[in-house]
Amino acid sequence: MSAETGLPSQLRITDGKKFRLSSIATNDKLGRQKNSSRTRIRDCVDRMSILQQRLAAYATHGILVVLQGMDTAGKDGAIRHAFSGLNPQGVHVTSFKAPVGIATRHDDLWRIHLTVPSRGEIGIFNRSHYEDVLVERVHPDMVRARGLDPDLPDFWDHRLGDLRNFESYLRRQNIIVLKLFLHISPEEQRLRLLKRLDHPEKRWKFSPSDLKEREFWPHYTAAYEEAIRATATPDAPWIVIPADHKWLARVLVAEALLDTLESLHLKEPEQKMSDALKEAQQILLKGAAKTV
Repeated sequence: MSAETGLPSQLRITDGKKFRLSSIATNDKLGRQKNSSRTRIRDCVDRMSILQQRLAAYATHGILVVLQGMDTAGKDGAIRHAFSGLNPQGVHVTSFKAPVGIATRHDDLWRIHLTVPSRGEIGIFNRSHYEDVLVERVHPDMVRARGLDPDLPDFWDHRLGDLRNFESYLRRQNIIVLKLFLHISPEEQRLRLLKRLDHPEKRWKFSPSDLKEREFWPHYTAAYEEAIRATATPDAPWIVIPADHKWLARVLVAEALLDTLESLHLKEPEQKMSDALKEAQQILLKGAAKTV
């Protein structure tokens, strides 16, 4: 496989038992060139737009894209670039923050299931059900506030098992789960936060809490690693994307979705005119003649 024509297999984690985040360098360029990245994304999007039409036409499968990463990892930019040419009617983006209101009284997956894409559609979770084993694992008081006890034996193992089973259920319902982790270094995050402060038009993105959360970087790394190890399966693998270079991360996100669409082997819908379509055509033609 050419370095410029497909998602590298080493980024696809289908069995997380021995996985370590440190095995994938955040600044690896994977032999790619920045000057060809825009063309590659455009080629991917052109092909995806065709396959998206077929996905909608058959309506036998849906695709759920799960985007995770530390703050400034580039999730928003990846969505803007890698999904820009798709029909917005068939693509829905949802972002999950801390549960509020009625969601705090329901089970963890209640609000998640409400936004799972239907067959024929592509759904994107910009942060997802994995926040319950990431942010809440680093800040367990969030769990206690909902009347749950994170100190119970195997509490987090059970939560991870629930996510794994949830994704297995979706797969049996023909909802393909594509999980993407944008993997950046703390130094790259530092530079991106500084850039937000240096540019007035980007300062709205910065929050003092961003600095506080940086103190928990080792805890988040451990939580992400454990989540990937526990939930990477052949049917719902994790794609760990080196994301220190934004241009590369965007290409890889596009390639990952293209690979997923192509794996469905969706052929062009049947063009042959059925008797019912021929009858409809004749009715429409007669109607045109009457209005002349």
